[in-house]
Amino acid sequence: MTAEIIVVTSGKGGVGKTTTSASLATGLAIAGKKVAVIDFDVGLRNLDLIMGCERRVVYDFVNVVQGEATLKQALIKDKRHENLYVLAASQTRDKDALTQEGVEKVLDGLSEEGFDYIVCDSPAGIEKGAHLAMYFADHAMVVVNPEVSSVRDSDRILGLLASKTRRAERGDGAIKQHLLLTRYNPIRVAAGEMLSVKDVEEILGITVVGVIPESENVLAASNAGVPVILAPESHAGQAYSDTVARVLGEERPLRFIDVPKKGFLQRVFGG
Repeated sequence: MTAEIIVVTSGKGGVGKTTTSASLATGLAIAGKKVAVIDFDVGLRNLDLIMGCERRVVYDFVNVVQGEATLKQALIKDKRHENLYVLAASQTRDKDALTQEGVEKVLDGLSEEGFDYIVCDSPAGIEKGAHLAMYFADHAMVVVNPEVSSVRDSDRILGLLASKTRRAERGDGAIKQHLLLTRYNPIRVAAGEMLSVKDVEEILGITVVGVIPESENVLAASNAGVPVILAPESHAGQAYSDTVARVLGEERPLRFIDVPKKGFLQRVFGG
């Protein structure tokens, strides 16, 4: 059986792609899947920090692509889940160090090793790394903040997913697209300062698979080297768990998208 390849992508930077890749990969592993998550952001490298394995990186993605290390040498086994592995990006190489043939070799190698899912953490925008991250994908998780500039940039990514991938070239049917809204704040949506879930779905023409509320837990978890999905008390962690369940075909209602109702005492005394 070949692995399902999911690219986590966006039009602009800073929307939460790496946070999403880490939590998606971890959630799939919790569900019993064998998962590899790959950092395609050559030269920057953040995924290993969020996964808490930065000190264990010996060989990286580029080393494998260029034949300087084997997949087994470069894959870092997650300490929390035995069926989860990380392939870090190179911090020192040029962005041209990745090639289409090299990426295909790595993805095929992971498939042969029996991985169920490969999560590709894409750099932002439309440069080479982003194109290579999406080229072999079966699914795309398009990460968007509910703001006009983020949505507009994501529209360009949707165009590339429809035309510049192996599936498009072969006529194998479209990549399955999932829309993930991050940093969602219902109070700001109600005040007209942010786009609503419905607004974003209508503009981009794809359905939301998850809505991650704005949360301080996300930054705290990232700084601690823990994917936020492992912080079950946080709304963001719960929302990522819901998202993974939906990716696996479960139906769950969207949470954290309405303005919280005030309790009786708050209504009486204000605040």
